[in-house]
Amino acid sequence: MATTEPATRFTALDPLLPAPAGADAAGERVGAVTAAGRRVSGIVQRHHHGPGDTPLLWSAAQVWQLFPDADTAGTAGFDALLGELRSLVDTESADADSACVVNWPSRDAEAIRAFLDHGLAPMSALAVRTDPPPAVPEPAGSGGVTVRLAEPADFDTVLALCAATFDYTGLVAHRRRDQTAELLAPALRRALDEPATWLAEAGGEPLALAQCAWVDSTPGSEAAELLPTGLWAYVNNVVTAPGHRGGGIGRVLMDHVHCELLRPGTVGAYLYYNPMNPLSSVFWHRQGYRPLWTSWEAHPASALR
Repeated sequence: MATTEPATRFTALDPLLPAPAGADAAGERVGAVTAAGRRVSGIVQRHHHGPGDTPLLWSAAQVWQLFPDADTAGTAGFDALLGELRSLVDTESADADSACVVNWPSRDAEAIRAFLDHGLAPMSALAVRTDPPPAVPEPAGSGGVTVRLAEPADFDTVLALCAATFDYTGLVAHRRRDQTAELLAPALRRALDEPATWLAEAGGEPLALAQCAWVDSTPGSEAAELLPTGLWAYVNNVVTAPGHRGGGIGRVLMDHVHCELLRPGTVGAYLYYNPMNPLSSVFWHRQGYRPLWTSWEAHPASALR
């Protein structure tokens, strides 16, 4: 197979996909053969997260992650490769807090068929927005809501808002960890040292938060494996306080934030959301985001078929 074919196929799937990363990633190479005699292969990485590791906020403690080779195509190819992954898990000890994970371009419908057949669920999606900010955003103060930059003195408020949202996402995504606040705290403290976290308030009460950053996708960088090259705005934690969701506060907040983030020279904005979350999936699509990559997972790892 010509070396240019995987890149051509990725571009045909979605023009925003970067060229596939090389097949020399660390891990164990696995392979399988389809009924038609076509060989498929990929890399499996194993991850173990301890009680104080931040990835526990979005990950199982024990993970088998499959990276299919970029030329993997067709339902039969993914079916064979996922069968090999299941055989590998069967030879090892999977805990209750475990998962099998595959991250793959969201628009590859033939792969989706295989993922579903093997018991994988769409747990997370990397979504992108390349539209400019609204020409005339809803003004700050609309409906009594004002937006301001958060400061280090707001740490307790920011932490409480971010921790509270896990009470809800724990129902529709990864289960909430007892140590959620402790895992969130270090990154939030660092984030408040940069002018990229905003609070929406009404009557002086903080009701919503958007914690953001900028990520430069440069050739060879980790970001470049998922995003086109250039400067991207990263929308990380976005939270509306319980009891105030659905009232338009998040829309006013993000209108303001997009005007701040999508400055000249920025390619666009990206974020991660849970496709099964009935609040965020609708909200972010209305905000102009659409999935680029989807993370498919089986929990526990032994649930992979």
